[in-house]
Amino acid sequence: MTSSDRPFSEQEDWHARPATAVEEALQTRPTGLTEDEARDRLARYGPNRLVEARRQGTLMRFLRQFHNILLYVMMGSAVITALLGHWIDTAVLLAAVIVNAIIGFIQEGKAESAMDAIRGMLSPHAMVLRDGARSDIDASGLVPGDQMLLASGDRVPADLRLVEAKELRVEEAALTGESLPVEKLAEPVAVDAPLGDRHCMAYSGTVVVHGQARGVVVATGTHTELGRINQLLSGIDSMTTPLLRQVDHFGRVLAVVILGLSALLFAVGTWWLAHPPAEMFMMVVALAASAIPEGLPAIMTVTLALGVQRMARRQAVVRRLPAVEALGSVTVICSDKTGTLTRNEMTVQRVVCASAVVDVSGVGYEPSGQCSIDGRPADPANHPALELAIRAGVLCNDAVLREEGGAWRVEGDPTEGALLVLGGKAGLTQAAGQREWPRRDSIPFESEHRFMATYHEAGPGAPWIFVKGAPERVLDMCGAQADRDAMPQALDVDYWRRMATDTAAKGLRVLGLACKRTGPARGALDFDDVEGGFMLLALVGMMDPPRAEAIAAVAQCHQAGIQVKMITGDHAETARAIGAQLDIGVGKPAVTGAEVALMDDAALREMVMGVDIYARASPEHKLRLVQAMQAQGQVVSMTGDGVNDAPALKRADVGVAMGLKGTEAAKEAADMVLADDNFATIAAAVREGRAVYDNLKKFVLFMLPTNGGEGLLVIAAILFQITLPLTPAQVLWINLVTSSTLGLALAFEPAEPGIMQHRPRPPGEPLLSGLFVQRVLVVSVLMMAGALGLFLWELSNGMSVERARTMAVNAVVAAEMFYLINSRHIYDSVLNREGLFGNRYVWIAIAACVALQLAYTYTPFMHAVFGSVPLGWREWLDVLGAGLLVFAGAEIEKSVMRRRRVRRA
Repeated sequence: MTSSDRPFSEQEDWHARPATAVEEALQTRPTGLTEDEARDRLARYGPNRLVEARRQGTLMRFLRQFHNILLYVMMGSAVITALLGHWIDTAVLLAAVIVNAIIGFIQEGKAESAMDAIRGMLSPHAMVLRDGARSDIDASGLVPGDQMLLASGDRVPADLRLVEAKELRVEEAALTGESLPVEKLAEPVAVDAPLGDRHCMAYSGTVVVHGQARGVVVATGTHTELGRINQLLSGIDSMTTPLLRQVDHFGRVLAVVILGLSALLFAVGTWWLAHPPAEMFMMVVALAASAIPEGLPAIMTVTLALGVQRMARRQAVVRRLPAVEALGSVTVICSDKTGTLTRNEMTVQRVVCASAVVDVSGVGYEPSGQCSIDGRPADPANHPALELAIRAGVLCNDAVLREEGGAWRVEGDPTEGALLVLGGKAGLTQAAGQREWPRRDSIPFESEHRFMATYHEAGPGAPWIFVKGAPERVLDMCGAQADRDAMPQALDVDYWRRMATDTAAKGLRVLGLACKRTGPARGALDFDDVEGGFMLLALVGMMDPPRAEAIAAVAQCHQAGIQVKMITGDHAETARAIGAQLDIGVGKPAVTGAEVALMDDAALREMVMGVDIYARASPEHKLRLVQAMQAQGQVVSMTGDGVNDAPALKRADVGVAMGLKGTEAAKEAADMVLADDNFATIAAAVREGRAVYDNLKKFVLFMLPTNGGEGLLVIAAILFQITLPLTPAQVLWINLVTSSTLGLALAFEPAEPGIMQHRPRPPGEPLLSGLFVQRVLVVSVLMMAGALGLFLWELSNGMSVERARTMAVNAVVAAEMFYLINSRHIYDSVLNREGLFGNRYVWIAIAACVALQLAYTYTPFMHAVFGSVPLGWREWLDVLGAGLLVFAGAEIEKSVMRRRRVRRA
């Protein structure tokens, strides 16, 4: 089927056709469709709205939240405690399961609302021509072929091919990432022009910021560019985080080990050792209770929640709890440019005069900075040509620079605002300039003319005309150039063209400034007055400069082994210039979206990690880039602010949206929102994420030896046919005490020194490496040896089983108290002031645990529930010795591990 045979709304080459050909193909006319034609087309193409994807029912969405290995572990624990008759523990565990499911249900609902946010970008009304008359209709009634009228402030309700455009500028940042409003014309562009360069099109969801236009509707509903993004988003599954994948694998392996070991011991006990099946069942239940990490889900939630609070204080709002840790594991950060890496404030950085090139310091809209020539300060008052050029920029200007609450902002065109800021740095304010040289008339900027002109009087008989605009257009108006003293001299066309090219090559947007010391020929300024005779004052180069803190943050990410890639809708030259200042992509090529589109998936995967700057990228390009990096085994964080970023934000391992200038679609698709739109906040969040993961790892390393020591006690009792040192109820008591008090303290651990000096952990790294398994085994054996030794010692001295078990319980808990201090550092020794006292919550937890154990040992209620008995001071010394045994053994094991790491390094 040829292009012309396809339905109107499915053709994609409207931007390459002349406007008359578009109207002919759509069978429309300048007076618009008739009501009958519009009604027929509405029936054929459907209403102009985005189709809402069919969603799963609320009940099924809620039940699906229980399909989680952590919740299975918790529900298994609840079943065990119910079998033991500990209904309070059962209720607590089931409540935790339900709370986790509710949280997941709510978060999934938020993710689905990303599509709702995109649908909300559609304009509710449209001004169209029907039967030759203007008609304000509901935007859902637009059809292909409708003649639509646009004016400043309108939100474009459908994709339009512009037929007429008068000074039209459209804000397309949400769709294309273009940092400045785009000038629109009616002339066709190349068929392969990227979305951001299709200047004859106005797309659904964008906003008209200036001018007027008439356009023909060429696509509605799901066939618009916005609809295409919505379809992309609805077809993307959110990625689970590395931690959840690790915990899921860890939980599955642990479940298999527990079930297999329990079955094996039951068989050995009943068939080989001839234990009664009922007794063996209780032993196996005790073993399972000791091995299941009941506290892991709770500690994970608390640790992640604390990370959320700390990130919030750093202006990072986390919308999905696991994203806290996922940030700590990212290997690649893909960042938008405008407003994230840059300030989103155009700034003049270079002024080229005939006799000198002037550098301008200071960034942003605050008028603080100075001019310099060859590194030496230059006062514009001593350089008349420079001073006159700055005055021209301030006077030939329609923007307004304001200070509100200590913050500076520009009302109007950002490039004009940059000229006002330059004037402020030179001591020439807008108010003073207009007062001294009042404006009498002007020719406003129009796209087809590419310049603006103003007429001023510096006093009686002192008329001036100033122009600013595209350098080649201003150069055509000039017959002379200003020397150092602002006097006319011969125009060196080659010099100015060379300097314009050189300035543009640095990624700067270039404007020309010129003047003519005369007034209009007929009193009012018209185009005949600006045809020639001007003196070229200067070329001004400006750009949206990088944030100073972003430069430091990128360097920190590089130091941490994280690649930073810039993916922007802006031009490649601008992206490369900003990248050079940020140390992104230096010495590497920049790739455009058009080049990405030509690559198949295999070629893209081969190329993607070797390029750091991607320019003119569309939503599909961004999504494909993220997928290609993930296919290479990378953990990807994607930042963005527009609806065009939403698919990639949702697909990334961690999507980060901008809170200040981000669209609702981007925020809803993201896992985290930056309240300050600052890349430096991402680097701080990565540091926090690494600290969270370290703390979770510390907890697992603390928890598993506890479960291991308890399990070895039960296994020893079965194999050596001795009385069970711990009853199932006592096992649950130990796990409850250690998880709710001791283990919780590790969630408050500060970040380890040098945490941002090492590379990200490999994405496929298991939760426990071989070295950590060694520690778990060593500490488990030491815990078992201390508790079993005291248990057998008490029995050999003729003490009761209840007394011996009380000793064993206290020995295990005391060993955990000491091991908690060991666990503050994974590798480093804690035999120093910081190691022993650097986390006050450790000692608060130990104090709480001591109080609970005293209650366990001496209160009648505990005696009745757990079968404990009081102990004397001698027994407590023995318990203290068991704890010190574990402490010393763990420190020795860490010392051995440190030596191994040094040898490997």
